[in-house]
Amino acid sequence: MSKHAVVIVGAGPTGMMLAGELALADVDVAIVERRLTPEIIGSRAGGLHARSIEVLDQRGIAERFVSQGQKHNAVHFHVPLDISDAPTRHNYVLGLWQTHIERIMAEWVDELKVPIYRGREVIGFSQDDGGIDVELSDGETLRSQYLVGCDGGRSVVRKAAAIDFPGWDPTTSWLIAEADMRDEPQWGMRQDAAGLHGIGKLEDGRVRIVLTESQLNSATEPTLDDLRQALIAVYGTDYGVHTPTWISRFTDMTRQAAAYRERRVLLAGDAAHVHPPVGGQGLNIGVQDAVNLGWKLAQVIKQTSPATLLDTYHAERHPVAARALRNTMAQIALRRTDDRAKALTDRVSELLRMDEPRRRLAAEMAGLDIHYDFGPVDTERHPLLGRRMPDLDLATAKGPRRLFTLLHKARALLLNLGDPGGIDIVPWTDRVQMLDAKYEGAWELPVLGAVPAPSAVLIRPDGHVAWVGGSNQPGLTEALIRWFGSPRRVDCM
Repeated sequence: MSKHAVVIVGAGPTGMMLAGELALADVDVAIVERRLTPEIIGSRAGGLHARSIEVLDQRGIAERFVSQGQKHNAVHFHVPLDISDAPTRHNYVLGLWQTHIERIMAEWVDELKVPIYRGREVIGFSQDDGGIDVELSDGETLRSQYLVGCDGGRSVVRKAAAIDFPGWDPTTSWLIAEADMRDEPQWGMRQDAAGLHGIGKLEDGRVRIVLTESQLNSATEPTLDDLRQALIAVYGTDYGVHTPTWISRFTDMTRQAAAYRERRVLLAGDAAHVHPPVGGQGLNIGVQDAVNLGWKLAQVIKQTSPATLLDTYHAERHPVAARALRNTMAQIALRRTDDRAKALTDRVSELLRMDEPRRRLAAEMAGLDIHYDFGPVDTERHPLLGRRMPDLDLATAKGPRRLFTLLHKARALLLNLGDPGGIDIVPWTDRVQMLDAKYEGAWELPVLGAVPAPSAVLIRPDGHVAWVGGSNQPGLTEALIRWFGSPRRVDCM
């Protein structure tokens, strides 16, 4: 029996991001993946949003992705929404197919020496007070303290844990395929009574096809003949389509796990929430789930924080995905083609041409406006509290530093912008780094705009602000205990 502190099921972007987070915290983590090789069939999801690029930047690996993708200055909600004026270094969408995203992540995880059990599936598990036994399809059993299901919408882990998956049944289905065509197709998007359809060219010269089916079909294994018939229904010809590398079907089914944690089992990514891919939010939310969960799970494993810290994972991330589910449902509604729906889409388009609605919705789609509710606090609530920390250009005793570079090792940071030495966190220095610095410039947040400049900020490893104040303001000790455990004993000489 092999033993690990954490076993992750699924080596997609969510599972690999979580594995990287845990490895940075020196936690013994392993991944179980049913695929024999890292390659995936089909290009899958098509890009990274601003907040996802920011969290990759926080770990020092953003440029690996940016250098291989294409920057676009708009996110999409019914219409393109310009994001180039968002207050972030990454005010764009990075066009990069999931096959490349997974390849780059796999290289990073390999550098961190995370073992991957390939060609094996989880067939069951059992929990006890001391840990969890994970049964694999080859007869091996893995023993771990925690099991995390990152195994997609049909998650075996979620089902075995008996976690409810409520939501909405599908009303519409689409065929998606990558193949060759004998004849030149009609490129681009078109719309008819059934909905939107599109044919585009891939990097290797093959074509990517997305077709709205005239009737709901929830069968999961479409054939080449299904694809041909769907093309004929929309275009009057199948363009001699042949040799598909990937044919799949997806629907607008929308569901979310009732709980992200069941004792020693946790869920992240599509295992916790599924929705249609309009707007490209699914992969991005999963990566951000992983960054929220990783440092918390590491602290529980190391016994610096109680297991109740894991409850904040559900409390913070469940509302984020719930909003994304409503968002995608609204986009599907706006794609309907009857006259009343067209009247609605015209009005929505008018609203989104206005700056304020555009900025708000663009920030939501990009993940830049996420605000975790930390509940009552002893100090006056600053607009930064619970939000992402801006990537400031700091002046320090050792020269200029960019704030995100201070988060590369996934360690919390107490940033003191007041008098040097004015704040003492010695009992937590094994978990929280301390930096005296200066910053000259405006403090600007997405949607909110300019906010008052704080004199000190406590930043969690995921880049969200846990406390705002100064040397003479209360609440810091409580915030340190809440997020990073009890103070260690400091012996006096």
